[in-house]
Amino acid sequence: MIGKEKSLMVVSAHAADFVWRAGGTMAKYIKHGVDVSLIVLSYGVRGESNDLWKKEGQTADNVKKFRHAEAEEARKVIGIQNIEYWDFDDYSMEFSARRLERLVTKIREFKPYHIITHGSKDAFNPDHEGVSKFVWEASVQSISNGVRIDGYPAIKQPRIFGFEPHQTEICEFKPEVIIDITETYEQKVAAMQCFKAQKHLIEYYTARAMMRGNHARRCSGNEDYKFAEAFSRSYPFVGPELA
Repeated sequence: MIGKEKSLMVVSAHAADFVWRAGGTMAKYIKHGVDVSLIVLSYGVRGESNDLWKKEGQTADNVKKFRHAEAEEARKVIGIQNIEYWDFDDYSMEFSARRLERLVTKIREFKPYHIITHGSKDAFNPDHEGVSKFVWEASVQSISNGVRIDGYPAIKQPRIFGFEPHQTEICEFKPEVIIDITETYEQKVAAMQCFKAQKHLIEYYTARAMMRGNHARRCSGNEDYKFAEAFSRSYPFVGPELA
């Protein structure tokens, strides 16, 4: 049972990362009445829009507008209302003290129960690894009373989960949490279709959802699980019983 009080924040390095890797989970949480917040740190103009740059006379501004429109269309399909575009440059993304304080403030303002972002290792994308560290450090500061931000007191420790990276095995990713997304799979597929700039990834992540669905059935014994998304976790599960 997904509790409505267990708010979810997702921090995506680029315009489409949240859909490929957690679109079904986000849609599921929204469907069950959970408050979901999304931060898109960059549009992926330099490193995530190769097909767009094949057009003669292309400009960074045009690419940014195109990627913004794609992300807007996708987030509406998923049902995301709370979204911010921070418009960082990508490849390579910089994480200044000022940007860190901005994220700490946002975390304290939203008070997420869960945070989903990039995992700590990605063999092909330094932005993803950088964002992983950026979000983790912000989460640590968000719970520290000594980090003073007027109007935004420290919060409780959020649970932090990492996206499954592209090229899973090469990145040494091991699923630690598998979430059934059968009820929102069609929404995820529709959201993926919004990203014409990365059409080659649609088939890949469709197959990935099916494969993780197979793992979900095998690990749980629940034959109703058809499609799923996988995540790593930064901290152990803590509770009164095994779960």
